[in-house]
Amino acid sequence: MSDVRHVLVLPDRDAAEEVAEALGDRFGTTEEPQLVREALAGEDDAEDAQWLVVLADPEDRLDPEALTLFVAEWDGWREEP
Repeated sequence: MSDVRHVLVLPDRDAAEEVAEALGDRFGTTEEPQLVREALAGEDDAEDAQWLVVLADPEDRLDPEALTLFVAEWDGWREEP
């Protein structure tokens, strides 16, 4: 097993929650993704935050390019390791 994790960056919480729910249907994932709020540097306003969906991929079976295209449907992107 490996410690592969995919980090998907979304513009808001609603998008992050939708992505987290849709991952299982689209990719057959069984791991529960973790949602993390990431405040933008220098910003105090709660509205100025990105949301991360962190997905463990212990078997390294998820295609990074497919995840990139998937998250783009919500105006997000996949962080490169």
